[in-house]
Amino acid sequence: MSENSALYGWGVTQIAMKQYVIDELRPEDHKKIKRYLDDAYGAAEMGAIYWMRIAEDMLTEIQREHTDCQPYYFAIELAENRLALELLVRTKNRIRCACIGYASKDQRIWIIEAVDAIFEQLDIAT
Repeated sequence: MSENSALYGWGVTQIAMKQYVIDELRPEDHKKIKRYLDDAYGAAEMGAIYWMRIAEDMLTEIQREHTDCQPYYFAIELAENRLALELLVRTKNRIRCACIGYASKDQRIWIIEAVDAIFEQLDIAT
């Protein structure tokens, strides 16, 4: 158990999270992105979290095999001045499973290109 875990009583070790972050958003860009994400993925959950479903052809072998865990998502957090994309593949059906983990190289490329395409479509310079 890590020192922080004992201090806070979590009972688990904290790990760092890999993210793709676009920061220094202008207020008008935030509004455009929020409107786009609301339309494309529904209202944000837990404040500012959107769930982008991963394309079926991007799933890893184990993710394809785990049909009970499907569908899989990337979490996108939109703050006033930044967008953070977690590079962790998740399911809403389970908290822990062998199919949940950091994105494969192909999944990382796919999701980063998807987010970049949103910014291009909205004519937001990055």
